[in-house]
Amino acid sequence: MTAMAAAFPAFGYLPPTQVRATTPDMGGWVYIMTNRPNGTLYLGVTSNLPRRAFEHREGLVEGFTKRYGLKRLVFVERHEEISTAIQREKTMKHWPRAWKIRLIVAHNPHWDDLYEQIV
Repeated sequence: MTAMAAAFPAFGYLPPTQVRATTPDMGGWVYIMTNRPNGTLYLGVTSNLPRRAFEHREGLVEGFTKRYGLKRLVFVERHEEISTAIQREKTMKHWPRAWKIRLIVAHNPHWDDLYEQIV
């Protein structure tokens, strides 16, 4: 069990290899996008992770991720209810950057792009 899973069991963190079964009716996802290791971070929430990650990667939506070229999905966290995911995202948005980086490194030490594992 990872440190994240032990620290936040109620939040349903799944290792990247278990993310494949994503469908819109599975609750919600909190995710982090970046442009490179230790680069600019974007924290988001969605009910359809593959679609949303694709939109970020392809620059289909105007905004922060397109402006800064954030195409690398480096962290995902599953929640049974979208409302729980939304609350978690709001909480994490108030975290210092160092906490978010520590979370990423704990589960994805090489900052690998997890996109191919979710489609």
